Amino acid sequence: MLRHSPTSPLLSLPGAVPAEGRDEGVAAHYGDLFREQRALAGGAGFVDLSHRGVVTVTGDDRLSWLHLLLTQHVSELPAGRATEALILTAHGHVEHAMYLVDDGETVWMHVEPGTQGDLLAYLESMKFFYRVETADRTEDFAVVHLPAGSIAEVPGGVAVRETPHGRDLFLPRGELEAYAGAHGPAAGILAYEALRVEAHRPRLGFETDHRTIPHELGWIGSAVHLQKGCYRGQETVARVQNLGKPPRRLVFLHLDGSEVLLPPPGTPVRLAADGEEGRQLGFVTTSARHHELGPIALALVKRNVPVDAELMAGDTAAAQEVVVEP
Repeated sequence: MLRHSPTSPLLSLPGAVPAEGRDEGVAAHYGDLFREQRALAGGAGFVDLSHRGVVTVTGDDRLSWLHLLLTQHVSELPAGRATEALILTAHGHVEHAMYLVDDGETVWMHVEPGTQGDLLAYLESMKFFYRVETADRTEDFAVVHLPAGSIAEVPGGVAVRETPHGRDLFLPRGELEAYAGAHGPAAGILAYEALRVEAHRPRLGFETDHRTIPHELGWIGSAVHLQKGCYRGQETVARVQNLGKPPRRLVFLHLDGSEVLLPPPGTPVRLAADGEEGRQLGFVTTSARHHELGPIALALVKRNVPVDAELMAGDTAAAQEVVVEP
């Protein structure tokens, strides 16, 4: 059951246009999508991700316990090192995606808006005799993203995830407005999403459905460690890795820039040679307008779609780039 995401006070900033759908609660943009993208690409500004769920795990056994549940190797995770991990179903399908860091006393993780309740319920059910405490801290902490190259100051005592794509701050929610005033300009979620699509980074609930396994989206390595102990769904991961291929693969699409509208998520993907009446081979997962590349998208297609095939996303011509090898 998805919980309602907090509404950001930064929606009161000049030009703020509220986002819709899963990203409701923060700004889609602040009046100039491409300016906001260019600022982020240049290492300036920040993105308000305060609608995302925040979960913490404390206690002496926090890392060894999480190691048993997650797809990532975290039993010896050094303090301050960012990582990401998944929780799978018993059949190996992706159920949760977490972006986490340990500060030496607490594991901080942010998750998709509204999913923290289900995640917390699962973690609580697996505590048994381990010395751990879990908590939903979404009402108390807001996630703020600083782009790669940013020289913005990080307040003392704030947990930080530093990655090649930038830094995620777990900022006390009451400090969000003051931080925004000192470290603008703000960029909306649409700018952030366009750069995510450019970087081929999958997102739970966007690139995933009820059948998704990690191999399809390129999560092996970044979120799934292949040389760690048992976790739920590991048998599927090992079997596909060692004996087979995933049934689908993530692709990046360059869309025809002459079209006014972007193909929305779920738009059928077909071979261009077969036209709009051809057999559906996949679907668009996320589409975006990029400040340099123009209209772009991620899509999930059948593994055997030729890597050099020209595609159609609905009625829009699309050239593919390989993200996951067939």
